[in-house]
Amino acid sequence: MARPEYMLFDNTTTAIIYGYQQNAIQRMLDFDYACGRKTPSVAAIVNTERSGLHKVFFGKKEILVPMYRTLAEAASSHPSADVMVNFASFRSSYPTTKEALGIGTIRTVAVIAEGIPERRAKELAEIAKQNGKWVIGPATVGGLMAGAFKIGNTGGTIDNILASKLHRPGSVGFVSKSGGMSNEMNNIISRSSDGVYESIAIGGDAFPGSTLIEHLFRYEANPDIKMMVCLGEVGGTEEYKIVEAMKSGKLTKPLVIWVTGTCAKMFSSGVQFGHAGAKADGAEETADAKNKALAEAGAYVPHSFDDFGDKIREVYEGLTAKGKIIEKTEAPLPQVPEDFAAALKAGKIRKSANIISTISDDSGEELLYAGYPISHVIEKGFSLGDVVGLLWFKRKLPEYASRFIEMVLKITADHGPCVSGAHNTIIGARAGKDLMSSVAMGILTIGPRFGGAIDDAARYFSDAHDRGLTPKQFMDEMKAKGINIPGIGHRVKSVQNPDMRVTLLKKYAKENFPATPILDYALEVEKLTTSKKNNLILNVDGCIGILFMDLMRTSEDFTAEEVKNVLDLGYLNGLFVLGRSIGMIGHYLDQKRLEQPLYRHPYDDVAYMLPEPNLE
Repeated sequence: MARPEYMLFDNTTTAIIYGYQQNAIQRMLDFDYACGRKTPSVAAIVNTERSGLHKVFFGKKEILVPMYRTLAEAASSHPSADVMVNFASFRSSYPTTKEALGIGTIRTVAVIAEGIPERRAKELAEIAKQNGKWVIGPATVGGLMAGAFKIGNTGGTIDNILASKLHRPGSVGFVSKSGGMSNEMNNIISRSSDGVYESIAIGGDAFPGSTLIEHLFRYEANPDIKMMVCLGEVGGTEEYKIVEAMKSGKLTKPLVIWVTGTCAKMFSSGVQFGHAGAKADGAEETADAKNKALAEAGAYVPHSFDDFGDKIREVYEGLTAKGKIIEKTEAPLPQVPEDFAAALKAGKIRKSANIISTISDDSGEELLYAGYPISHVIEKGFSLGDVVGLLWFKRKLPEYASRFIEMVLKITADHGPCVSGAHNTIIGARAGKDLMSSVAMGILTIGPRFGGAIDDAARYFSDAHDRGLTPKQFMDEMKAKGINIPGIGHRVKSVQNPDMRVTLLKKYAKENFPATPILDYALEVEKLTTSKKNNLILNVDGCIGILFMDLMRTSEDFTAEEVKNVLDLGYLNGLFVLGRSIGMIGHYLDQKRLEQPLYRHPYDDVAYMLPEPNLE
């Protein structure tokens, strides 16, 4: 059923929002939910930068609002949306409002921007009148119909909406020039009567698209509005049209009105009060003259703004005493869900975290590593080993330990293109894969036979040492279990061709560690293994794992439980992953720079051993 001419909105009104104003859109939907609307009031959004969908809350439920690049598309797709809320800048507000007024389905346009040139503003107002449409603004927060529909940020936050009882209709029609004062007035009216039925801020520019008297005439025609409240201001002669309407009998409902700016007489020259139109250029445009004329015409004019609420209450109680307003029992306030982020910030809720982090924190003003501000880490010259200590062990390690970690990373960074990880990375790069995919192919090769022996070497050698096994007993036990001793053996290096990486690690440990009992034990085992075969030497993986055990067990910085965690959680293999990633990235970049083609393994490097087929 079509709305009466005197009603701009009802509880089925939907709007197109011009401009991606996410907070305003959510506030409109929160208002809808508080009012008990069945459908959201925001039909579509015009976002000139992109189309698509915008996710919002309608109560507890998340919904999607379509976005379009043009107003024409939005209006065509949503013909029932008869309001356009225009958040365009003052430069774009004129053409976009004019376009909206030319669209048959749009009846009301709220223009939020201020500063539209007067000639343009007059033109928009005239277009609206010629087409039987309404413009609210420019320079407005908009307006609302209590319990039904609101424009943008009108009424403020949901707390203010509920405090001012705007979630259900009252009996008072309110219109104002000032948008900033409208929230205050809505609250005053709610405390002095049964609340607002409709509230409109026409805007503070000198030539608004609709006027105070035009909205008062709508209120006069609306049987649900029993009394009217108006807030005018110094400057212009708009309020005198109200005087004439009252004298001629066109406005008959009780009107409580106050014109602000009575303090202007205290100044020796003309003063503009905020709005473009709030400046008296003659005696009749002063607030005092207007208030006097309104009172003489029969309006209820308070002595000052401070008395506004008392005067509204006086008129309201008079109407209820005469039975013209039937007071209703207030229903409990609706519970509108609050955004989690806002509630958390305000300290209103607590929530069990899904993830716990004890190593870093980026939620404050500055990133923290194990409690150390990143500025401190940089300014104090923390090394890469120090950072590993902070993020892996949650403390700044002794200098010799940090240097050892860096040494391990340097030593494990690469071992040529032929080892499994580097080879797989090269294959990926030459197959056209991206850096992350290619490096992942290499890293996934790390395991028991490539790099993964670090953890096992640390575990087995430490256990044998702690149980008091002799090197011979350790070897016999591993043989009986059918397990190759992890960390022992190399395909290329031998006693006569030692691995310089192992030599450097042993030298550093002997010179810097408090003691090296596990290394010493491993070297005794090595004497036995190399006596059987000269390439069964302590390799780099084994040396790293064993020395890390010596590092932790001979330092007062680590507890026995922490040493156990290092073995159980795979810390040591992490060193190999971290170090070897450097080389894998290098191999990827190398292949890309060389523009190498897809790799195909040569036929002559494959031993083809197929079974003989039975061709009978």
